[in-house]
Amino acid sequence: MYDLVLLHAPTVYDFRNEMIFTGPISDVVPSSPVFEMYPIGLTSIGDYLERFGLKVKIINIANRMLLNPNFDVEKKLKKIRTKAFGIDLHWLPHAHGSVELAKVLKKLHPDTPVIFGGLSSTYFHKELIEYSSIDFVLRGDTTEKPLLMLLNRMEQRRSEFFDVPNLTWKKDGETQVNPLSHVPDSLDDYELPGYRYVIRSVFKYHNLLDPLPYKGWLQYPNTAILTSKGCTYNCLICGGGREAYELNCNRKKLVMRSPKKMIEDITFIQRFTRAPIFLLNDIRQGGAAYVEEFLSGLEKIELKNEIVFELFQSADDSFFRRLQKAIPKYSIELTLETSDEQLRKYNGKLPCSNQKIIDTLRSALNHGCAKIDLFFMVGIPGQTYESALDNIDFCEEVHKSCGESSKIAYFVAPLSPFLDPGSPAFENPEKFGYKKFCHNLEDFRQAMLQPSWKYMLSYETDQMTRDEIVKATYYSAQKLNQFKLKYGLIEQQESEDIEIKISKSLEFIERLEEIMLLPREEQRQALLEIKSDVLEVNRHSICGKNELKWEVKKLYANIPSLAMIGLELLVEEMSRGVKRKLGIVDRHKVTL
Repeated sequence: MYDLVLLHAPTVYDFRNEMIFTGPISDVVPSSPVFEMYPIGLTSIGDYLERFGLKVKIINIANRMLLNPNFDVEKKLKKIRTKAFGIDLHWLPHAHGSVELAKVLKKLHPDTPVIFGGLSSTYFHKELIEYSSIDFVLRGDTTEKPLLMLLNRMEQRRSEFFDVPNLTWKKDGETQVNPLSHVPDSLDDYELPGYRYVIRSVFKYHNLLDPLPYKGWLQYPNTAILTSKGCTYNCLICGGGREAYELNCNRKKLVMRSPKKMIEDITFIQRFTRAPIFLLNDIRQGGAAYVEEFLSGLEKIELKNEIVFELFQSADDSFFRRLQKAIPKYSIELTLETSDEQLRKYNGKLPCSNQKIIDTLRSALNHGCAKIDLFFMVGIPGQTYESALDNIDFCEEVHKSCGESSKIAYFVAPLSPFLDPGSPAFENPEKFGYKKFCHNLEDFRQAMLQPSWKYMLSYETDQMTRDEIVKATYYSAQKLNQFKLKYGLIEQQESEDIEIKISKSLEFIERLEEIMLLPREEQRQALLEIKSDVLEVNRHSICGKNELKWEVKKLYANIPSLAMIGLELLVEEMSRGVKRKLGIVDRHKVTL
C-alpha cells in the first residue's frame, strides 16, 4: 500500500486513438508532442514525503503509453493500492489529459482521494474542484509541506481541512478556498529535482520504466537544476514572470536556492551521468555575490559535466572570463524571441540592443563557450509577419559577426499552443494586442482536441491572424533551414529532410482545412486516413532531431559509482527508518 501515487498524464488522454497534427509545438523541448516530461516538482514531493516514512511512487503514464502502444492504462491503475493519487497540471497543454485521467481513477478507485497541483492547477483551481473526480487542489509553487499536512489529516480521517494552507476543497458539496499563505522564502528544504528519490524508487519499487522523465532519457539523460522561484523580470507573455508569480502564487519576490545546495546537486548528478546539467533560470538574478559564491564552489569540486546557463540579459567579458575559470566546459542559452530591439524592450525579454547581443555571443565564444543556443519566437506582442521572417536575416548577421562559428545553434518556434494564463498579455489582452480564443479551463481542454495545431492556438494578435502565425512559423523555419545549409551548420540530407517535413506540414494544414468542412462522421474517417502520414511530421518538423543535443562522449558514470549510489540510498533509507522508530522524525510534527 502506497501513501501517494503521483501520475503524469499525456496532453490528450488517449492520443493513440486520435489524429492530432501538433506540428512544431514541441520541437524545441526534450519531450514529444505528448509532453511526457513531468515537472520536477513531482520528484521534490516524492523526496520530501519519503523523509517522513511515506511511500510515494511516480508513474509517468504519458511515457508508458509512448513506450508501448499496447500499454493498458486502466489495467495498470486498477492494480494500484494507495491512500491518495496526485496528478500534476503544471503545464496547460495537459488540461485535457490530466482531467480525463482523474475521471479514470474515480471509476476504478471511487473512494480514493485525487489531488491536483501545479501552476495551471493553481490558476484554474476553482474550475478543477467542480469536477466530481477531483477532491483537492493544492495551490502555489511549493506544496510539499501543505501536502504532508493534507495527507496527515486524511490519515486521521478528518472531514474538514480548514487548517491546511493553499488548499481548495469541498465540504458538503460547497467549494472551500483556504488562504494561499504558504510561500516559503527558502528552497533549501527541497530537492529540485529529487534525483536521489528517483534512483531510490527504482530499487525500492522494482520498476525502471514508471519514473522515467521522458522517452529516450536512458539514451540521453539530460538533467536540470531549478535555481529559483519567482522572477525579477516581467515579460509580457510569460506565466512565470514577476506579476504572474504574484497573481498566481502570492510570491512577491524572487527566492534562490543556495549555492551550497546547487553544488551538492551537481556533485551528486555527475556521479551517475556525464550528460549536461541545465541551470534553469538566470543565476545572475541572485546578484554578484551569489554568482561568485556559486562559481567559487564549483572550482572546489572536480567538475566533470558540462554546465548549461540560461541568460535573461546580456553579459560581458568579465562574466564569461569567470565562467571559463570556474568550469571546464560550459554552454549558454538565450531566448532572444525577436531581432527587433523595440519589440524586445516592449516585451521585456533581453531588452538590449542587437549590438549588445552580438557582443555577448562574441565574448562567450572568446572565453571558451562550447555551444550557444539562440531561440526566436513567432507570435509575440507587436510582431508582424515580416518582422518574424526578419529574425532569420539577423541570424545571418550574428553568424557573420561571430566568425561563422559552428558553435552557435539557431532555432525558431511558435508561441504555442497557448498564451500563458497569469501573464500580463493573458490578463490584459487588448492592452498588449491579443485576441483570446480560450478563456477558461474547458476552452483549453477542447483546444487540445483540435486536429491541427493552428486551431489549438489560444490567441491571435492585432498584427497576425492564426493563419499568418502558422505560415510565418513554417516560412521562418524554411528560411532558417536554408541559412543553416548555406553555412554548413547542418548536413545536406538533414536539410532535405526538414524541407520535406515543412512542405508536407503546409500541405496538411490545407488538407485539414478541407476536412474540417466535412460532416462529423466523414470528418473522423478522413482524419484517420491521414493519421500515419501526420505522425511522420509531428516531431522535429522544423529543426533537426539532434540539433538540441550537446555532444557527450560518455553518457553515464562508471559502474562502481552507480553501485555506490544504490548502497548509500539503501543505508539512508534504513537510517530514516531508525529515526522514525526513535521518534526523532515524526511526520505529524511538521509545522509551517
